[in-house]
Amino acid sequence: MIVVTTPTGQIGRQLLDRLLDAPDAGPVRVIVRDPARLAPRARERVEVFQGSHSDPDVLGAACAGADRVFWLVPPAFGADSVDGHFRGFTEPLCQVIEAQDVQRVVAVSTLGRKVAENAGQISASLAMDEEIMATGVHYRALCPPFLMENLLGQAPAIRDGGVFRMAADRTQVLRTCATGDIAATGARLLLDGSWTGQEDVPLVGPDALTPEGMTEVISEVLGRPVRMEPTGIEDYRRALLSQGASESVAQGLADMARAITEQGFYGAAAPSTPETAPMSFRQWCEEVLKPAVRG
Repeated sequence: MIVVTTPTGQIGRQLLDRLLDAPDAGPVRVIVRDPARLAPRARERVEVFQGSHSDPDVLGAACAGADRVFWLVPPAFGADSVDGHFRGFTEPLCQVIEAQDVQRVVAVSTLGRKVAENAGQISASLAMDEEIMATGVHYRALCPPFLMENLLGQAPAIRDGGVFRMAADRTQVLRTCATGDIAATGARLLLDGSWTGQEDVPLVGPDALTPEGMTEVISEVLGRPVRMEPTGIEDYRRALLSQGASESVAQGLADMARAITEQGFYGAAAPSTPETAPMSFRQWCEEVLKPAVRG
């Protein structure tokens, strides 16, 4: 029995589709706040537990008799505390692991273990891993760098003004990964009942592009000039606040952007992993960004 959290999110939705396509997946349960957001075929084939996977009762009921869990802590733009938000989800999972028969957990984490310091949401995610691993459960932490889908929110700006903004050094390599590759690797691990122990699974795409290099690729794919405007860390934090982020979330994301630039754990030193993250940035632009920009 597999339990899937965030089944309507960018990663969870794609992972659930892969499980439903697999002939040997067996029974699948999902935890979802709004079942109406599930695809019709998912509603027909999965057992639905409505609510949040931070709710111990909901999580415990969904995991009763289940041996595998896909775990992702959803973002919360208005959270009072970044660390508290992650703990609020992680502690109920640890309790369920210790009380029930969950044997394997596959979770979305990040690159940066033993490197990242004071890195906001990245530090909170890595702390989540440590808490889960302390239970002794068999564990795989999916560890991508910068998600290509982070650019999708800027599709209107690219379409209307030919510009996108990043709180990043325009000349520093920023490794990337597509959410589809995270979903594919997560589904493969959930379908494989033979692995044991606790390991990180890096998911680093094949490119070694700087933001300037990304701009060139985007321009070529769209057939029109596009430029990248770097945003200072403090300007980025203020922009997040103006968009409704809490003080803690805005500061955490600013700290994360600063750490990525200054500590380099998403940079050129991270080797690509074609077996887990084969999609190139150009392919992603063709298949995902270009349709989004064109509306």
